[in-house]
Amino acid sequence: MRLCSIASGSSGNCIYVGSDATHLLVDVGISGKRTEVGLRELGLSMKDIDGIFITHEHADHIAGLGVLSRKYEIPIYATKGTIEAIKASACVGRIPEDLFCPICAEEKVTVKDLVCNPMKISHDAAEPVAYRICHGKKRVGIITDLGNYNEYTVESLKGMDALLLEANHDVNMLQVGPYPYYLKQRILGDRGHLSNERAGQLLCHLLHEKLQAVMLGHLSKENNLPELAYESVRVELTMAQISARDAECGQRAKTMLEFPMYVAPRSGNSPVISIA
Repeated sequence: MRLCSIASGSSGNCIYVGSDATHLLVDVGISGKRTEVGLRELGLSMKDIDGIFITHEHADHIAGLGVLSRKYEIPIYATKGTIEAIKASACVGRIPEDLFCPICAEEKVTVKDLVCNPMKISHDAAEPVAYRICHGKKRVGIITDLGNYNEYTVESLKGMDALLLEANHDVNMLQVGPYPYYLKQRILGDRGHLSNERAGQLLCHLLHEKLQAVMLGHLSKENNLPELAYESVRVELTMAQISARDAECGQRAKTMLEFPMYVAPRSGNSPVISIA
């Protein structure tokens, strides 16, 4: 099972998840050409794609959906609220009705040998979801555009072998940056985006000794830096490690930081995470 970000950030998102037999995209918020270039680097083409799973209808997640779905007639999986919002969006054009496959949070969808389980998230969209995708016992979670998290979020993401997790902004950069006040409040709100620190804190709840890799994604171009996101999340993990040691949770403390962590590039493919 492989996970790779083809593009990730406020200007466009596209994630590949696949097995030897099945190939999926989560969101296509970049041009068809850029999507195809990214797939080509993985040794694939759009003709190999078995389905496109959409998290929500914002342009940075669906900008390339109309062109690609019409050209290749690929099934589109999304919640009913998201489908209606996509149909009303001017950026995708008309998509044939029979390509839409309505899904619901917490109802599993099987595409060949992959099982996709959508989960509810808090974001200012019609009916947004994140995805947990399984191949046998191998499990990856893709969760971005998350204003806040709660016990449901934590329970839903426990036991993942790999995670692509939003680390959208540095709070200080956002507060002193050029965005208007209303937009800053939207991003900081419970239906906005997860900060670096909050991403690290969520990750602390999800650590387990079999976690193989983490990729930080959906970084803001104006309000974050890859190095800052990485270090901020590492600080939260280190603090949790120290607390675990103080509490004499030796085994958890020992294994807590023993996995690679990447930052997904804004444009271009990330390292490929292969789930052993």
